[in-house]
Amino acid sequence: MIDMTTLLAVVLMAGVTYLTRIGGYVVLRNRVLSARATAVMEAAPGCVLISVIAPAFVSKNPADLLALAVTLIAATRFSMLPTVLIGVASAGLLRHIIG
Repeated sequence: MIDMTTLLAVVLMAGVTYLTRIGGYVVLRNRVLSARATAVMEAAPGCVLISVIAPAFVSKNPADLLALAVTLIAATRFSMLPTVLIGVASAGLLRHIIG
C-alpha cells in the first residue's frame, strides 16, 4: 500500500511542476522574455525533478542506487521525458527484483 505522505509529496511536486510551467505563460503571456528569463522558465521543472531524485544519492538500498545509475546513464543519452520514464521503470523493476 502506498504511504499517504509519499502520495501527497508526489501530488504536490506534480502540482508545483505544472504551476511553474503554466504560471509563467499566464503571467508573462503579453511580454517578450529575454534569453535568460526563458532559460529560467525552462529549468524550473528540472529543478523539481532533481529534488525527487537527489535522496537516492544517499540511499543504502542497492535497488535505488542501481536505478540512480541507470537514470544517470539515460540522462546522458536522452531528453527529459525518456529519462524520467527509464528512471521510474528501472526503479520499480529493480525494487521488485532486488527488494
